Amino acid sequence: MSYNPSGAANGYYHQQQPQQGGYYQQQPPQQPYGQQQQPYGQPPPQQGYGGPPPQQQAYATDGHEKTTFDQTFKVEKPKYNDLWAGILFLLVCAGFVVVSAFSLQGYSAAKRFNGGGIYDGAQAVGLNTNTIVLFLFVLCVALVFSYAYVWCARLFPKQFIWITGILNIVFGLVTAIYMLARHYYSGGIVFLIFVAFLIFAFITWIPRIPFSALMLKTSVDVSKSYGHVYLVSFLGGLLATALAAWYSITFVAVYAKYQPGQNPACREGVGGCSSGKVTGLLVFVTFAMYWISEWLKNTIHTSISGVYGSWYFHPHAPPSGATRGALKRSLTYSFGSISLGSLVVAIINFLRQVCSMAQRQEAADGNILGTIMFCILGCFIGLLDWAVQFLNRYAFSYIALYGKAYIPAAKDTWNMIKQRGIDALVNECLIGPVLSMGATFVAYACALMAYLYMVFTHPAYNADGTYTPVVVAISFVIGLQICNIFTTPISSGIDTIFVAAAWQPEVLYREHPELYQAMVQVYPQVQQAIHP
Repeated sequence: MSYNPSGAANGYYHQQQPQQGGYYQQQPPQQPYGQQQQPYGQPPPQQGYGGPPPQQQAYATDGHEKTTFDQTFKVEKPKYNDLWAGILFLLVCAGFVVVSAFSLQGYSAAKRFNGGGIYDGAQAVGLNTNTIVLFLFVLCVALVFSYAYVWCARLFPKQFIWITGILNIVFGLVTAIYMLARHYYSGGIVFLIFVAFLIFAFITWIPRIPFSALMLKTSVDVSKSYGHVYLVSFLGGLLATALAAWYSITFVAVYAKYQPGQNPACREGVGGCSSGKVTGLLVFVTFAMYWISEWLKNTIHTSISGVYGSWYFHPHAPPSGATRGALKRSLTYSFGSISLGSLVVAIINFLRQVCSMAQRQEAADGNILGTIMFCILGCFIGLLDWAVQFLNRYAFSYIALYGKAYIPAAKDTWNMIKQRGIDALVNECLIGPVLSMGATFVAYACALMAYLYMVFTHPAYNADGTYTPVVVAISFVIGLQICNIFTTPISSGIDTIFVAAAWQPEVLYREHPELYQAMVQVYPQVQQAIHP
């Protein structure tokens, strides 16, 4: 069945009962939220959890002039939520700028020592210009692959899930074979385990692909007709690439400026050289990069959520300036809330990255026991990351439309997911895992690019392979974060549809009957997952 959400904007939808299709016998009830009977013996919503504010009409009394996003999704007595988190975020950004400036000044002062290209650096105790060139190649790979991946989703939404799964399996297998052929057994074995897990996951996902493909096609079709979804994705991807480039150069400059040894940069600028200073500054700039990139991703998510929320509640006449209005709210009243939610994810991701680097180092040293222990720890941290990211996606969609603070929004969203039964619908959709798998594919491509570069250029500072795990891990992070930001608008649409359907399912029945009918045909249990 084909489904065209853009028909709503042309007056396509009307008050009609979905065709029976053998899944239900009568039109779902269209009672207002709050007067609905709780089925299946579920208790009524507890205090502090209720329906969203009433939606205003998206057109004036004359039926022609549209209202704005702020008027349609009006917040009573708006205020700057979680202001302390926003201030802390700005302080961390300022600290990153200061560290980068001092490090780059020291790097520039010792340019001859660090070299001006791939092979002319004399630095043998830390990263140099050779590594900057490497990271530039990695950025190009991440940018091109991420952009191509988004366009693949737009052009082939139904085939997108299959393409992602097959690409990951093939690429992981080829990488494992290559590493084993070069006698890099620890890395090759890790990739083989990764491929085995991918094959198992993909086989178990096959029954859920039709529903996921329907939701992806819906999200893509809406994005072609409403707002500036792909413009936001492109600009966000460019900003992410610029941030990654800045971080990469700063990362190398910290080594070049503060690494002890025969280093003339130690006499330049602020402070002397020490291994402790290098470690501390690298930890800070890496954490700052995680937080800034997460904030950028979540700001894009909340902006796009405004577009899809406008389409869901007002398909006939969506409010004007939805993208601009949602972005304005994200950068003002919700700035602190987005910063707080991003901070939680940044801490978890940073810990996972530290664990990954330790695992790679143990593997390079041939310590199998240590490699296994850090691998298990990384799995636990990954599960925690998944849980927080899962909640954050829907909490930020709620924040975008209703302007609550982060913790109340997260609590309300969690209660809504459990009490309304929407968790079954969310679990049935594969788009989140598929996009994560796609971002992982881009990340592994960047990591492989970095590994090959180190193998073929033989930089002096890496004569014994000490820096290979560090450089490969950072390249992996760069590719992962850039692709995650590029693909955020795709998942944002689906997340917002689920949140809006949970808060007000009667809108789905009334305004989008064809979508509801299509959902029932590919996943009949949707009638229990979305219930009044």
